[in-house]
Amino acid sequence: MKVLFISLGCDKNLADSEEMLGLLTGKGHEIVDSEEEAEVIVINTCCFIHDAKEESIENILEMAEYKKAGTCKVLIVTGCMAQRYKEEIIEEIPEVDAVLGTTSYMDILKAIDEACEGRHFQEFRDINELPEDSGRRVLTTGGHYGYLKIAEGCDKHCTYCIIPKLRGNYRSVPMEKLLAEAKDLADQGVKELILVAQETTVYGKDLYGEKSLHKLLRELCKISGIQWIRILYCYPEEIYDELIQTIKEENKVCHYLDLPIQHASDAVLKRMGRRTSKAQLVEIIEKLRKEIPDISLRTTLITGFPGETQEQHEELKDFVDEMEFDRLGVFTYSPEEDTPAATMTEQIPEEVKEDRQAELMELQQEIAFDLAEDMVGREVLVMIEGKVADENAYVGRTYKDAPNVDGLIFINTDEELMSGDFARVRVTGALEYDLIGELI
Repeated sequence: MKVLFISLGCDKNLADSEEMLGLLTGKGHEIVDSEEEAEVIVINTCCFIHDAKEESIENILEMAEYKKAGTCKVLIVTGCMAQRYKEEIIEEIPEVDAVLGTTSYMDILKAIDEACEGRHFQEFRDINELPEDSGRRVLTTGGHYGYLKIAEGCDKHCTYCIIPKLRGNYRSVPMEKLLAEAKDLADQGVKELILVAQETTVYGKDLYGEKSLHKLLRELCKISGIQWIRILYCYPEEIYDELIQTIKEENKVCHYLDLPIQHASDAVLKRMGRRTSKAQLVEIIEKLRKEIPDISLRTTLITGFPGETQEQHEELKDFVDEMEFDRLGVFTYSPEEDTPAATMTEQIPEEVKEDRQAELMELQQEIAFDLAEDMVGREVLVMIEGKVADENAYVGRTYKDAPNVDGLIFINTDEELMSGDFARVRVTGALEYDLIGELI
């Protein structure tokens, strides 16, 4: 059948979508990109924050119209929203034929078969089990980079976060499975491997009795074809010496870490259920920069958390100003049902949250521009992402930039380059978040 696949939310969700696409194409289904053409529509949903929930609902309702019109025969909802609101989806959107939970996406083929027979299908396996191995994934990232999901679930239980209730406890994927998957990705042309999980830093502790991300990295570095390995979602309190040394010593591991710190006020961090203090955050950031001087640090913050005072907001601004993160994103706090933070008193008005977010982003814009200007004149290795339409120019990324969340570098050249190529580039100019360069 002709299948349209819509993947929403994070890159961990995207990895699940690529598993489903592998199962679908392996059984002869054809992937299409048109709603009018699709006989089957699958929506892999997200509901981490309010905006993500809204986007998921809008997509389900929009695709339900194609089911009503008769062009679509089967409508399937998977992912976090399916796990969280299964009863509501089934009861309120009768056009939906099948609903699969977060650990049940491997049942996608069965869901289509059942729906084609006129039966509604639901599958919600134990969220503390690892999904079965599907075999080969279908990459949707262009082929030169790919995400490797090294674990499922989370044990942290931050007071604002619903993920442990939707994704279960932390379960590391066995190393041999990850190495086989990484080799398959390399065989498909992947040159940059991006490690993801709800938290990457405690990888292996549940399986091997100790943190083993450094061991996984050293094995991944042995795979031919992989040239960059990037690590996302590293909780700062879990960063350990062997990991730092591995990043420092292994040439393929990018000097880049994504540290979601969320805040810098001890009082706010405590209410969030975070396991760090401001002093500890300063200590780990200083240690990383001392051991790996050219490391690029990305972080995310939540502003307007319940009870956040103006003074605590100013403290966060001062921290951002002092730390000068290379990359930074700011979310306004979103109260989620069934989380402790949603029932806290002193909820902050939306306009105050948005004002505080804007102040932080304005400050970070200045920092980012200063850091970008410091890059002018330097030579960098760039992965080419594609050509700029109607211009003799290409767009690429340095080791400092993860795809879709960080900056870009624009390269003027008459030479012909391909996506996934690596090129030596001299930085000649700086924009707010991006760079301009020329081939060396």
